[in-house]
Amino acid sequence: MKLDRHVDRRSVLLGAVGGAGAMMLGRDVLATRGAVVRKGRIKQSIAFWCFNVGGDKWDLERTCQIAVKLGCPSVELVLGADHKIVRKYGLTCALAQIDLSPDPPFAKGFNNPAHWPRVIAATKKAIDEANANKSPCVIAFTGYSAKDPAKPDGPKWTLEEGAANCVAGFKQIIGYAEKKKVNICLEILNTRDDSHPMKGHPGYMGDNTEWCIDVVKRVGSPRMKLLFDIYHAQIMDGDIIRRIREHADYIGHIHVAGCPGRGELDDKQELNFKPIMQALVDVGYTGYVGHEYIPTRDATTGLTEAVSLCDV
Repeated sequence: MKLDRHVDRRSVLLGAVGGAGAMMLGRDVLATRGAVVRKGRIKQSIAFWCFNVGGDKWDLERTCQIAVKLGCPSVELVLGADHKIVRKYGLTCALAQIDLSPDPPFAKGFNNPAHWPRVIAATKKAIDEANANKSPCVIAFTGYSAKDPAKPDGPKWTLEEGAANCVAGFKQIIGYAEKKKVNICLEILNTRDDSHPMKGHPGYMGDNTEWCIDVVKRVGSPRMKLLFDIYHAQIMDGDIIRRIREHADYIGHIHVAGCPGRGELDDKQELNFKPIMQALVDVGYTGYVGHEYIPTRDATTGLTEAVSLCDV
């Protein structure tokens, strides 16, 4: 199913809504004074696709303006010419997207050698864009366990086969990432939530933190990292702070969202983000924390609250 390129991450999370005007919001952060970020020990980023859905539907210009006002140094998950829009506002794209359109970027990954030519080419292009625009990281995925994506109930890669394939595939591109000084960040996604195409990914292979960390270690490069999505990891593994402490050296990027539901970081969900952010400070984490939740209420208000909460 081919969707509008700006509908959601399922449709590759590409770019800004062409020509769309920014909507008037209930509590317009642009009318406030001063940045919400005061301490700045956590470098915060806004995942563009999340705020380009729903009622408010910010375009990329609007998202960048709000990032500047809040004091967030990054708007992430963009590619191509959209990097220039981010840079126009003095921001970085902390995590660059890959383009596998019309497929979503997570559907076909490094665990299947049949997909390597296309996935490696897309990753190389994203690395070039990241290098040219001073973005530190590029996202990567394992792909799904089914050997034939058209037959999700058919033969599947075993965990051992999938890990070996991922390692072999990443080794074909990691040298290029090293040369360009860009990190490749492998994302963990949960396979338990089947309520919404962006709240869970049944069939995705890399649904366990330690399995993904093992792949990262076996690639054997300081440019190979884990994208530790706290929302997904909480659903699959839990024990978030312990895992941050155990795997700090291998974490290249963080995503946050309320759990369950992938909504705001508020009192309707189960995670306590202040001690989680403090744990990142304690281990000396220097990467970015990306707000990648789906707004359920006024987007400006919720994001302002989330940014303030994570500013420990």
